[in-house]
Amino acid sequence: MNGETLLVFSLVAFVGIATPGPTVLLALSNGSRFGLRASLPGMAGAVLSDLVLISAVAAGLGALLAASEFWFAVLKWVGVAYLAWLGLRMLRSSGTLAAPDAADGADRASARAVFRRSFLVAVTNPKGYLFFSAFLPQFIDPAQPQLAQYLALAFAFAAIDFAVMFGYAATGAQAMRWLRAKGVLWLDRLCGGALLALAGSLALYRRQA
Repeated sequence: MNGETLLVFSLVAFVGIATPGPTVLLALSNGSRFGLRASLPGMAGAVLSDLVLISAVAAGLGALLAASEFWFAVLKWVGVAYLAWLGLRMLRSSGTLAAPDAADGADRASARAVFRRSFLVAVTNPKGYLFFSAFLPQFIDPAQPQLAQYLALAFAFAAIDFAVMFGYAATGAQAMRWLRAKGVLWLDRLCGGALLALAGSLALYRRQA
């Protein structure tokens, strides 16, 4: 893999990541409610999910989901249920603003929850596995060792994903400076509705034969 190939991959990946999806919506919501620093665990969870998904695809899981209607359906409905649950929680949110720099035990527990939500949203979405299965091989040179190429693509994708989520979270955190609790409440409503719409889209998604 040469530098030009990696650059093209990065540009295409940026366009895909910047298009609002579940993890960037969570980053936006986390930034607005908790502040930029407290939203970092969510970004870490999403980045870890990128590495898990790409590793799984490299190991053949993407091909398994493409071939197995049963396992595709299992993962799909787990993802639908989790997205719908998150969306409903946001719709029922009170719009409370949390102090971003607090460091007691409750906030550490919240950091784990923020990490877990972002991680699970990605790893339970079968579209991610199928996307990477179709997307990554286009940038892999079969004449060269594949492990190093997959690692390069994985870390490039994760870095871009982190940068985009950081931007969304920073936007949310900046909005928190001038939005009152009611404004954050409506932002949660917007993100919650978007997550429910994504859950509905995933429920209607069909594996290509």
